[in-house]
Amino acid sequence: MNILLAEDDVTLGELIVYMLKKKAGYKVEWVMEGEDAYYYATNSHYDVLVLDWMMPNRDGVEVCRHLRKQGYSGAILMLTAKDSVQDRIVGLDSGADDYLVKPFEIGELLARLRALSRRNYAPILEEEIRIQDLVLNRMSHMVRLENEEIQLSPREFQLLDLLVQNKGQVMPREVILDRIWGYDSEVAPKAIDATVKLIRKKLKSFGKQDLLKSIRGVGYKFEH
Repeated sequence: MNILLAEDDVTLGELIVYMLKKKAGYKVEWVMEGEDAYYYATNSHYDVLVLDWMMPNRDGVEVCRHLRKQGYSGAILMLTAKDSVQDRIVGLDSGADDYLVKPFEIGELLARLRALSRRNYAPILEEEIRIQDLVLNRMSHMVRLENEEIQLSPREFQLLDLLVQNKGQVMPREVILDRIWGYDSEVAPKAIDATVKLIRKKLKSFGKQDLLKSIRGVGYKFEH
């Protein structure tokens, strides 16, 4: 089973990852912010998303709502210390398929994950994208060009991945900002230009800096 865990409590996150990997043999990716949870969920395949309610840069309920609004059909389990009936209603109405109150037993978490995975919600997305001599691997976050690895920061990788997925299409600046940083974030739109500039600089040694095209007044596109 492939799990995405979004939990900002380091101690709990480490425990869950250990138990899921070592005891259950699951594959687990762990993020600690809501923005990252949203990005990973929309760019990779997971059998189940495990979202903590309280996280920085978008809480779990907001991430869940936004994913469902965008048509995400994968299974989502919400973790939270909020245990009132109204809180449960809010969590489930946000689009979560199940709700587990902290503190909980790992055995119950595993049982709920097994139940959700049997429903087989999520479509399988490509783990690796190849466009001629460019290879982008979502699981390892590795980019290779002409068989040489290019070192990208997490934000640079996210932006390149988004543009590569939509190759040939213009991605408006507001869409890029929403998908990578979160529309409600306080990041200035100039952050997009700065990130593109850094990616181009790393592609320049291969003579490929023009892969990322600027569309004046609109946004950017990947054009191979």
